[in-house]
Parts: sequence; structure tokens; C-alpha cells
Amino acid sequence: GYVKEYHGLTELVRISELLSCGRGEKPAPVEVSLPWDDKQPPEALENMRIKLAGPLTVIDQYFLYRYGQVTLATSDQWIPTQQHRPGREILQVIANQQKARLILDDGRSHTNPDKINWLGANRPPRAGDQTGTMTGILDYRFNAWRFHPDSPVSLQRRNPRPDVPARPADANLRVMAINLQNYFNGNGQGGGFESSRGARTQAELGHQTDKLVAALTAPDPDVIAVMELEADGYGEHSSLAQLADALGEPWRYIKTDPARSRRAIRNGLLYRPDRAEPRGTPRLLELAPQQGRPVLAQTFRPVDSEQQVRIAVAHLKSKSCRNATGINRDQGDGQGCWARARTRAAERVADWLNELPNPDNGRGNLLVGDLNSYAMEDPLTALARAGFRNLAPENAYSFRYKGRRGTLDYALADPTLAPSVLNSLYWAINSDEAPGLAYDGPDHTRQDGLWRASDHDPVITDLRL
Repeated sequence: GYVKEYHGLTELVRISELLSCGRGEKPAPVEVSLPWDDKQPPEALENMRIKLAGPLTVIDQYFLYRYGQVTLATSDQWIPTQQHRPGREILQVIANQQKARLILDDGRSHTNPDKINWLGANRPPRAGDQTGTMTGILDYRFNAWRFHPDSPVSLQRRNPRPDVPARPADANLRVMAINLQNYFNGNGQGGGFESSRGARTQAELGHQTDKLVAALTAPDPDVIAVMELEADGYGEHSSLAQLADALGEPWRYIKTDPARSRRAIRNGLLYRPDRAEPRGTPRLLELAPQQGRPVLAQTFRPVDSEQQVRIAVAHLKSKSCRNATGINRDQGDGQGCWARARTRAAERVADWLNELPNPDNGRGNLLVGDLNSYAMEDPLTALARAGFRNLAPENAYSFRYKGRRGTLDYALADPTLAPSVLNSLYWAINSDEAPGLAYDGPDHTRQDGLWRASDHDPVITDLRL
């Protein structure tokens, strides 16, 4: 036969003669630990039996139900710009993280497996769970080192599913903000699922709606700010109207001029009129397409108070590099594409909110939404300079991307509102869960209930006005 590399895997091909020498002793495993040593790259161990003493942490399950694999690392990993200012040194942080990674693979080449050998009958891991000691075969293919265990893996549940966040007894306004991961309802009459976004059938829409309703109602919010909502008006067949109907009485939604929003997706505000009364006219700030979706703002008054708060919901430009040119291309500093556009948008949003007339008994502005920026990136720095305080707890995160965690979703208070904030937190029901559990996952993996209702975790903020 002949030795060749197939996507990095060393293998024998075109074998013309094979001699069976009978059964032999299984070789003793070579004990290995991460991170990989630069001076002794694991190439020498390729296709050998190894022992991983562990523990290793699950950091990514994106391909769990696609290829039967998860990514492990010596510890959970952060998006570098969640903790460090953007700069060229970010590349070294990423390189060091890669050395501490290994893919746990099922050793099979077909997709969408009905059964994952190493998982057995266990519940799928959440990110943050850990493995114990494992033995199996190490190989390299598709640009990654992979480990194929020779027996089911013991998983230690280090990141249990969280309880519903308790509402403080003295809170009179609970605001929940969440990216809906493209809530599109076709034509609103059971068909018309022609968009590349969101549900592809009425059945999928039903699953998506059920999961979102469970997630949105469990924390008992008074106002819900949403992003990635289909921009299809406010009629009875619109996505916003049907989401409000699914939430049930007494939920209502804020209406603005639909002609002013011509994007595929938009932001929205839903509220309970028995708890929060909208006051005055809703406001829209149009942003350039390369900056983000129109910002929606509405003043609310808790029914037991005369004080008011303006809630603004924003969704800035994504990090996708499509059509990016010049300074908006990836600068290699960890912020991805369109960082300059997002920063300009953040500055404009802050100026706009600070310039809006303060209503009677106004207690300030609460800015919520998906800013597509991690905590130490330029847009958040710009908002901090403008006086907006990031309410995220220490070591919080709302999103995972390629095995790294960070905050894309925020609640920020201006100086006037800050004293009225009782609490702000992320409810980790989505980012740590396997995507295969979502509404559009395979039939044999999709789960009912609120888990993986979206790919972003909701942000919940409690106020006393």
C-alpha cells in the first residue's frame, strides 16, 4: 500500500496485500496532558493509544449532533477581547488557547449519527462540564487533533442548568432582553417560509415559538426587548403580533411606523399593561445599514409608581466580513469586521439618548440589546465614555463562538438610572447547551422546554422606580 495524508490524517491507501498476524496485546496507553508542548508536538503520537488523565472541560458542542464531536480544553476559554483591549497580542492569546484544545470524536465519518458512542445514554454535556480519565486513539484530521475514546466517557456535571432567576421583592419593573435567533413566521398563515432565516416550516415555527414562550415567561418579566425579529409590520399576521398572542394575555407590543424599517430583521418591545404603562410616543433612531438596525426606544411607567424609565433596544452590525472594506475590514486586533462602524453607531446611540427630552419624573435610560461587541471592545468603551454603565456581573457571558465565551448582549444604565438598578444578570439557558437541542435540531435530539430557545442568553434587569 501507499502512505498519504487525507485532510491531515496519515493513512494507508491502495492496499494490494494484507497479512493478518492474529490477535495481539492491546498496547499500553502513553500518558498525555494538555496543553501541547511546542518542543514536542503530538505528531509523534499520531494514531497511537494514549491516556488523558483529565480533567478536561467541554467548551464547544456545535458539532455534537452533526459529527459526534465536542471540543475539550484544559479550562473554559474566553473570547480574548472579553478580558483584554483589542490589539495584535490577541493573536497570541488565541494561539495559546488552541494548544490547550482537543476534539473528542466518535470515530465515525458519517453525519447526524443516531447514537454517539462515547456519550452512551448520558444527557448531552453543557459547556463547562468535565471529563474524567480517558483512553483511546489520537489522530489529526481536518486541521485539528482528535481523540477517539475506546469506552464511554465519564462526564462530571460542573455546570448544571440554572434555576429561574428569583425576582427581588422590591422590584417593580423587570426587563428581559434577548436575541430571538431569527423569529420569522412565514406569511403568518401557515406557509410562505421562503426566507433563509428562521423556521423552514410551520412545524418548526411551532417548536421555536413553544421554546421561546417557555423562556420568555418563566422569569416573569414586565417588559421584553427582542432582537432578530422579522420586519414584517404590525398586522395580525406579523411575527411580532403572533409572538405576543403566543405569550398570551395581557401581553401587548409597541408599534412604530413600519415604513421606516426596511431591513430583514428589526427590534421590538413587548410589555404587560397591567404592570408597565407606555408613556409618550415611541422613538426610532435610524442607523446606516453598515451600523445596525434602527434603535427603538419607549418610556415606561410601573403601574405602582409615577417615575418613568426610557428603554432603548439596539442591535448593532455583526462581525461578519461580507462587503467590509477599508477600516471596516478585520484589523487583526480581535474585534472582527465592522468594528469602526459599530463604534460610530454606539457613539450615535449614546448621543441620541442623552439628547432626547427627559420626561416628567424620568429616571434615565436603560439601553439593552445585542451590540455584537465583547466587553473590552471599542463600542463598549465608547458607551462607557458617554456615561453608560455596563450592568453585567463579573465573569458574565451570553454567547459562545467556536468554543470561546463572552458577552454580546447587554443592559447598560446611564448615571441617572444607575441608582434604581437592583440587579442585572444573564440566564444561561442557551449558550451552554448543544445546538442540536434547538427547535431546528434533528428529530431525535430536539427537546421541548426552554433549553436552547436561542443561541444568545437573555439579560434580565430588575429596577425599583
